[in-house]
Amino acid sequence: MWSQVYDPFSSMAISTAVAALPIVVLLGSIGIFEVRAHLAAILGLLTALAVAVFAYGMPPQMAALAAAYGAAFGLLPIGWIILNVIFLYQLTSTKGDFAVLQRSIASISDDKRLQLLFIAFSLGAFFEGAAGFGTPVAVTAAMLIGLGFTPLAASGLSLIANTAPVAFGALGTPIIALAAVTGLDLYELSGMVGRQLPFFSVLVPFWLVTAFVGWRRMIEVWPPILVAGVTFAIPQYLVSNFHGPWLVDIVAAVVSMASLALFLRVWRPRVPMTRVDGEPHGSSFDAVAASADTPQTVRRAWMPWVILSLFVFMWGTPQIRALLDGLFALKLPVPGLNDLVLKVPPVVATPRIEPAIFNFNILSATGTGILLSALLAGLLLGYGVRGLARAYAHTLYLVRFSLLTISCMLAIGFVTRYAGTDATLGLAFAATGPLYPLFGTLIGWLGVTLTGSDTSSNVLFGGLQRVTAEQLGLNPVLMAAANSSGGVMGKMLDAQSIVVASTATRWYGHEGTILRFVAFHSIALAVLVGLLVLGQAYLWPLTLLAP
Repeated sequence: MWSQVYDPFSSMAISTAVAALPIVVLLGSIGIFEVRAHLAAILGLLTALAVAVFAYGMPPQMAALAAAYGAAFGLLPIGWIILNVIFLYQLTSTKGDFAVLQRSIASISDDKRLQLLFIAFSLGAFFEGAAGFGTPVAVTAAMLIGLGFTPLAASGLSLIANTAPVAFGALGTPIIALAAVTGLDLYELSGMVGRQLPFFSVLVPFWLVTAFVGWRRMIEVWPPILVAGVTFAIPQYLVSNFHGPWLVDIVAAVVSMASLALFLRVWRPRVPMTRVDGEPHGSSFDAVAASADTPQTVRRAWMPWVILSLFVFMWGTPQIRALLDGLFALKLPVPGLNDLVLKVPPVVATPRIEPAIFNFNILSATGTGILLSALLAGLLLGYGVRGLARAYAHTLYLVRFSLLTISCMLAIGFVTRYAGTDATLGLAFAATGPLYPLFGTLIGWLGVTLTGSDTSSNVLFGGLQRVTAEQLGLNPVLMAAANSSGGVMGKMLDAQSIVVASTATRWYGHEGTILRFVAFHSIALAVLVGLLVLGQAYLWPLTLLAP
């Protein structure tokens, strides 16, 4: 048994600076020195291992096993999702059906701002609610690049849009995990998050379009932006407070998509924006080609994505997951690491042994549902078995560096988790006294930036949030919820999501450019969430939003 130490240098300032080194190396290599993502991830991993072993005293074998455990988690479930989403995209693109899909979406509106709103925000929220773990960014970024958006715009804007739905992603998994690690009531946590994020569900669509075209061009289309945001926010509030966390994003996304599509049947911008600066020549809406698209070809183009949605939704339901896990699932304890790391106060109320069990649930993994949907769609599109095999091999070649990068990213997150260096960073924020509601929210943001997952951030810092809140006389439900709500804004900045976006847009090697594009938006929105939580903590009227 090895016990974590959170201040190995007997100086929180020095310990915090050392604990931050892996993040500085990783993000600095990508964002400042333009090092390719997989090389930056390897450098970050080596730094994390060195800090864990030489500064925090973690046994070298344990540190190596934590890295291997994280790398395996990077491949399943996350890399498995990305590989199979890109496989489906390749199948539809090669046959020309993706071009028909683009024209079909453009027929809803030929305005690029509204296409962005429909795809990145409303449709992306559906995939976040059904699957999470990189699925929405992979799908929406691929769609946007096909509609003529530049790789930077498609990548960065998909990341910005994938914020407000994240806390309830994958059928409420982050909130369920938060309740499990904190011991707080699931419905109270769901309701509190549902009273924080609807403000941002209205704000984010405006922010998204402003980031795309600026304030003046955004104002030209404010009515549909408001429709998309409000019709998402209201169901988000109602379902989270009166039903629970499971179907929040699914219901809100469907209502938002339907409302926006209906509104655009009767409303058109005065000056449509049919092209954007930097758009590749010939990629704008082709009216001649669209007029030749028959209802049959349009249905054929939508068919793979409808199948994908159905499979993703089925694979996300607990009953089907349980059935598939009953057929085959292996719980593999990591020897030499499982139940051998002790997390101690003040990060947790009482000492707690950290498990390390790899869940090899290949049948119930979301990526498997996506693969089956892609294979079925491929057969319906006219591919043979050999054609599908060749396309899959080509896809595997395309994403090889992305898979390596994601494995290394998750390895960094797991090393910092088991070494306790992430807890050192969290404790540094926790020492802020009356301003803790603001900085506690930023702990959630930091957790997602480190791990790439709101679920992982909640598992990582949920206990710390409750303990600190009780010590400071704050509402523990408020601060635990703030961890999840603040974490959603870190989703666009975590290196794993950036790699997913660069892969989906076939812009691998430009992760530094994407990171710089989203950095301000991530930090600014996280601070705004923190200010809201600060108001909920100290201003009585804001707490009256409870039903």
